[in-house]
Amino acid sequence: MRDVPIIPMGEDPGGGAADREPAPRPWQRARGLSSGGGSWRAAGDAAERFLAGAGFERAPWLAVVFALGIITWFTLPHPWQWLAAMASGAGLALAALALWPPGSAADETRANLRLAVVACGLVFAFGVATVWARSGVVGAEPIARPAVVLIEGRVLAREDQPAEERLRLTLAMRDAEDGVARKVRVNVPLKALGKGGPPAGLAEGALVRLRARLMPPASPMLPGSYDFARAAWFQGLAATGTMVGQLTVMTPAPESEGLARWQRALSAHVRAAVPGSPGAIAAAFASGDRGGIAESDEVAMRDSGLTHLLSVSGLHVSAVIAAAYFAVLRLLALWPALALRVRLPVVAAVGGGLTGIAYTLLTGAEVPTVRSCVAALLVLGALVLGREALSLRMVAVAAGFVLLLWPESAIGPSFQMSFAAVLAIIALSNSAPVHAFLAHHEEPWWKHLARRTVLLFATGVVIELALMPIVLFHFHRAGMYGALANVVAIPLVTFVAMPLIALALVFDLIGLGWPFWWLVEQALALLLGIAHLTASQAGAVRLMPQISGFAVALFASGGLWLALWRGRVRLAGFVPVAAASVMVALTPVPDMLVAGDGQQVGITMREADGTLRLVSLRDSRSDYTRDNLMELAGVGAEPVPIADWPAARCTSAFCTLTIARGGRDWVLLLGRGRGQVEERALAAACAGADIVVSERFLPRSCRPRWLKADRRYLERSGGIAIDLAAERITTVAEGQGEHGWWREPEPRPIRPAPLAPAATSQ
Repeated sequence: MRDVPIIPMGEDPGGGAADREPAPRPWQRARGLSSGGGSWRAAGDAAERFLAGAGFERAPWLAVVFALGIITWFTLPHPWQWLAAMASGAGLALAALALWPPGSAADETRANLRLAVVACGLVFAFGVATVWARSGVVGAEPIARPAVVLIEGRVLAREDQPAEERLRLTLAMRDAEDGVARKVRVNVPLKALGKGGPPAGLAEGALVRLRARLMPPASPMLPGSYDFARAAWFQGLAATGTMVGQLTVMTPAPESEGLARWQRALSAHVRAAVPGSPGAIAAAFASGDRGGIAESDEVAMRDSGLTHLLSVSGLHVSAVIAAAYFAVLRLLALWPALALRVRLPVVAAVGGGLTGIAYTLLTGAEVPTVRSCVAALLVLGALVLGREALSLRMVAVAAGFVLLLWPESAIGPSFQMSFAAVLAIIALSNSAPVHAFLAHHEEPWWKHLARRTVLLFATGVVIELALMPIVLFHFHRAGMYGALANVVAIPLVTFVAMPLIALALVFDLIGLGWPFWWLVEQALALLLGIAHLTASQAGAVRLMPQISGFAVALFASGGLWLALWRGRVRLAGFVPVAAASVMVALTPVPDMLVAGDGQQVGITMREADGTLRLVSLRDSRSDYTRDNLMELAGVGAEPVPIADWPAARCTSAFCTLTIARGGRDWVLLLGRGRGQVEERALAAACAGADIVVSERFLPRSCRPRWLKADRRYLERSGGIAIDLAAERITTVAEGQGEHGWWREPEPRPIRPAPLAPAATSQ
């Protein structure tokens, strides 16, 4: 009988057990542990090794993910997508727990990766839920249409704006038609109040009666413009407007003094002590009241990169708290018995913290000021505990605090710029080259001072580079010489102007503050001189059309990677930054900009010498309209009315213009007014045009070859930007979705244009 070899269980006749893996179990397939999941295992191993050896702070990344969840809610248009985003975050966390359950063999090899995925997924979902809940709680339904109404309301806030020759009142009122309580903001011209100025008792808590022309909060004029409707939604404002007629104080404000009254009194005292523009800036530093700053000074500070000095934020709060800390420390040190028994740094930290809180409340407790105060209090706490004062964890806690209370600030320039600047400072100060540069050297004092000056300039350059994408995205213009101006302006404000203001206020108690006020005037006049000189230089301002959100996201991801990681791995952040820079450089200039009302149209044209000019349909008297058109077109020169453009042909009703884009000619037909037009002639003119723009409803017989942007179209789209070469139309509406501050217009019946027997419509 032939011998049959005995094969042990688990072996294969074609080879040993080691040559062949057992068949994967179903649970192994589900977890990706089968032989086909080798690439996934390798990626997981690499991620685990990276997280284990990176030595990074976790808190800053959690704050970033929380902000990402908030921004995602604003980006996605529909509620089902918000729910899907929350479910995705939660599902990601559950999947990580299912793949690598605690206590399993995978727990030892994937502990860091599992923790990162679970934490980021849950924090992301929490960010979406937080801003959604905030929108539902504070959002106010805007009024349906403009109206002139008689208001009897309670004053919630009063803001003096002498530079604009007006007061701004925030009122709580009840709608006369439906009885709904509303919060509205009304501008009160000072000339309407007479020579006596604001009546007595006009303050927070007063009951007033006035007639005002109210309007719903305005949506963006053009894609990329400021979205006031969104800001008003989160402020609870249902309408804004201007008073017409007289104002009557029915019940004066209570006699008890409030912080707002203290703020106004302090601002008025400072402006009385320091005349002119320096006094308006001194009042802004002392009380946060920027209403007295002239527009020309605001523009000069903005174009010179110094506008951050006008808003009470990190620089001012830090200076006040530091001054109070060292003052308390030095004064108590003069008392030997106390110095031997009490930890003076702790007492000084308490004094500095209380001073910072008082300054924050006095200056209005705006979001940037609150953020700065929280961060400064964390620094004081770190000093008391002997921990590192400037750390990324401190920034993360401050950011999380602000985002939890005001999640809408995540998409605002103030929050983004302030935290970008702080991150840039900390990342630079913690870098190895800076540590080596600032290492102790046996050198003369002047070399030490020069070393510090070079570092100050380098810090200014890094901050400007970090802020540039944010500034261009939100404001479409940036001061190019801000780093140079800040080298002088920041020490001037921090170490000269603000201490002098504090000394002047103290010595005013005994009537001897005037010498200090004179010095304040000279210091702030020098600051304004620096601003105007810098802003007047050639190339001081860079205008940029609306850059894409994707480019800004690349800038943000690269900057965060550079700031939050350690070692050489952080250099990988330059890759997305470089890619975003190329995208920004290649940003196309829109060929046409059409406002949502159809009345304001801008067309970019090149003159014979190649200079880019903006041709406008109307010569607008509104600085806001003109600035929006110029900034979003990236054109610095004043617009040219279309009637003065040589290639245009205009009548009282329409203008026609032919422009070459994308290898072809485009014929534009632009409505100029509401004059009567014979329908047959209008239809013929539309048929010969590629694009028709009109502020009124056009009949169905008007059929251009490509786009009819009449009132019906623009009511649904909002303002539009047109790139003719790419044949792409960008609208305001496409970025709004179903968020509460955007409302689709109600369907209207078709109304043809007025007819005239023999009118032309060229």
